[in-house]
Amino acid sequence: MANIEARSEVNGSVWKLLVEPGAAVEAGDTLMLIESMKMEIPVIVEDGGRVVAILVKEGDAVAEGQVVAELEG
Repeated sequence: MANIEARSEVNGSVWKLLVEPGAAVEAGDTLMLIESMKMEIPVIVEDGGRVVAILVKEGDAVAEGQVVAELEG
């Protein structure tokens, strides 16, 4: 099984986590929402798999390109 890294596309803060470790996700599913400049930007799964770890918590600051979750595909 391949490890997949989900990354934030923007600088901002984690507004809402939508999945937990162990959850099965499909391509196109949203893992979390990042608040940036009063907009909610989704972190979307490109490939399906199982969520192994969420590396941030609600309220955390994130940088563009930061790995925010790990999945097993």
